[in-house]
Amino acid sequence: MHMLDGLNIINSLPLAALDVGHHLYWRLGNLQLHGQVFLTSWFVIGLLLIASIAATRNVQRIPRGIQNLMEYALEFIRDLTKNQIGEKEYRPWVPFIGTLFLFIFVSNWSGALLPWKLIHLPSGELAAPTNDINTTVALALLTSLAYFYAGFRKRGLGYLAKYVQPTPILLPINILEDFTKPLSLSFRLFGNILADELVVGVLVLLVPFIIPMPVMLLGLFTSAIQALVFATLAAVYIGEAIEGHGEHEEEH
Repeated sequence: MHMLDGLNIINSLPLAALDVGHHLYWRLGNLQLHGQVFLTSWFVIGLLLIASIAATRNVQRIPRGIQNLMEYALEFIRDLTKNQIGEKEYRPWVPFIGTLFLFIFVSNWSGALLPWKLIHLPSGELAAPTNDINTTVALALLTSLAYFYAGFRKRGLGYLAKYVQPTPILLPINILEDFTKPLSLSFRLFGNILADELVVGVLVLLVPFIIPMPVMLLGLFTSAIQALVFATLAAVYIGEAIEGHGEHEEEH
């Protein structure tokens, strides 16, 4: 009887109505969107567009200023992509990996450097785009679509053979691995950025202007590392999809 009473109580709770935190909601038909995430994401995209236009508006033979910075970033992303995907296949994937890295990097740093909390909204509050699980899941799903596309484009239906390698007994595990990849990517990024902002926020309330500064500097470092880890793993997954598990292991 006690168990049945407990089940009845659980079923009576409006679980679908539960929400975590306060959000600025936008309605688009039957869809309910988190408006504050769109606002900060558009801000980050705008910064990247302005930097790109400024770097390419008047290209110099000897780069200086913003052009030098953007060329260094491009070279870094190109090397990262080439090292993970391979010399022959990396070029078409540089824009995708570069977009992931730069968007996550600037998003993370915007959360560490910009006082989003000082901007008041009708409801909810602003934060880094990567501080919202919806953003990190979307980035992870894009990565999943990318490596499935890379695998089928390169190997056709033969890509499905990887699920029964090295033995068909591993079929369930190999399928489960493809489901856990986007989960691990999204929750790792979301958890680290959320934890960093929470720690800094608590320390600012407890000991303002003294203790938070070293923690903020550490947050900048970890934010950059998280962007690098996400982009590197995305490139690794794409490289594995193109080469296949067997071929990848033979090369190493």
